[in-house]
Amino acid sequence: MTQDQSTTVDDGATASAQESLAGTGTPAREGLLGILGSSVGRSLGLVVALVVLCGVGFATAGQQFASVDNVLTILRLAAVIGVVSVGMTFVITGGGIDLSVGAIVALASVWSTTLATQTLARDVHWTVMVLCALLVGVGCGLVNGLLISYGKVVPFIATLAMLAAARGLAEIIAQRRTQIVDVPGFTDFFRGSVLGVPLLVIIFAVVALLGWVLLNRTTFGRRTFAVGGNPEAARLAGIDVRRHTVLLYALLGLCCGIAAVMLVARTTTGSSTHGTLYELDAIAAVVIGGTLLTGGRGTIVGTVLGVLIFTTLSNVFTQNNLSSSAQSVAKGLIIVVAVLLQQRLATRSDTRT
Repeated sequence: MTQDQSTTVDDGATASAQESLAGTGTPAREGLLGILGSSVGRSLGLVVALVVLCGVGFATAGQQFASVDNVLTILRLAAVIGVVSVGMTFVITGGGIDLSVGAIVALASVWSTTLATQTLARDVHWTVMVLCALLVGVGCGLVNGLLISYGKVVPFIATLAMLAAARGLAEIIAQRRTQIVDVPGFTDFFRGSVLGVPLLVIIFAVVALLGWVLLNRTTFGRRTFAVGGNPEAARLAGIDVRRHTVLLYALLGLCCGIAAVMLVARTTTGSSTHGTLYELDAIAAVVIGGTLLTGGRGTIVGTVLGVLIFTTLSNVFTQNNLSSSAQSVAKGLIIVVAVLLQQRLATRSDTRT
């Protein structure tokens, strides 16, 4: 073998070794990005953020923050908006959006606490109030779904119209007054607890569990992902996209009805001011949880963690006597960071593929 041939062989071996070393590093990097971009990685990140936030609360507010009463307060506050957020997860995963959830909660709370409804509840059973709230929520959700699916109205516009109409109707029915609940059976039941855990928290947990099963273990959930990811492909695959969209908004309306019952039970009032800015809080929790605003990907676990993060953040600010304006700024920053992370991880995923 000549000297030139020997040099060529050595260079080739060196190049092969470098490629081999580079190859061994690439899977590690891709594995890390894969974990960060996976649902497990996102959930772990949210858990870490929640733990850090709790640590900040304990460091600044001490034992008062870590007390059982304060923890139960956080969970009670998270329960109502959490139920709404579970329903919002389905709609956003399906490629939609709903700006009317707060107004629907207000309308359901007012309609279920009118004098006529409460009189009927006392004469028959307090569940009449629950049924009324659920029917109002589902009815409003159906109207939204029909306008969007069959009326071809953009979701933003359709739900914005429902926001104005539902809030206005609630004000007309209540005559801008707060309606006091005077049905003992209703308040006694929903203000109870099981093994020290408030019933409202248990309702939230049950709704979240049922939502997880529905989204991840049923045909309905798979169709939701398909409709949100590519509506035309879903239609060609035999899915009735319009009907499914109506069902998604009806499901969100049902969640709003449940939330209205919980809110009425917690405050013992029905008011047209209930549910103010719930739409923003729900969307923020869903986005923080890892659900894509463009649809096609959603997670109930992430939504629950997002709700707990925002509720805990508000509690930390309250414990330290900080203004609500500062809370709003902090929430805004968290939303922006979450969306930027989503976009970055999505871009890296597309680059790898």
